[in-house]
Amino acid sequence: MTGKKAFTLIELIVVILIVGILAAVSVSLMTGRTDNARWSEANAAAGTIRHAARVYFSEYGDTSIIGNLNDTLIRSKLGFEIDDLTGTYFTPGDYEITAISSEGFPTIVVTGSQANAPSGTKTLDTDGTWR
Repeated sequence: MTGKKAFTLIELIVVILIVGILAAVSVSLMTGRTDNARWSEANAAAGTIRHAARVYFSEYGDTSIIGNLNDTLIRSKLGFEIDDLTGTYFTPGDYEITAISSEGFPTIVVTGSQANAPSGTKTLDTDGTWR
């Protein structure tokens, strides 16, 4: 007895359902990875700002660099040109030094303002940790 074997409609629906679930999970995982990759631009720039602020505080001992890095005077004190902090997802105005510890370590708050920037705000604390 030879007959043609084929998939039933139920089997095809189950396969399509499984593929749909896998696609939905992978899209959400990719979105998280994309945001992490975008935040890495801010992490690198904030680390550079942190180092420059520490050097400035060590040399001059004042906290006149507290403020938004859109401010030309603050940027020049730290040795940055506007293009140095302009990236694909973040601009100089997205970085703000909100405090400086007694050892000269700044607290830097980063909030993306560009349309393609990741959502939310991150803070680089004086101890070098992100929250």
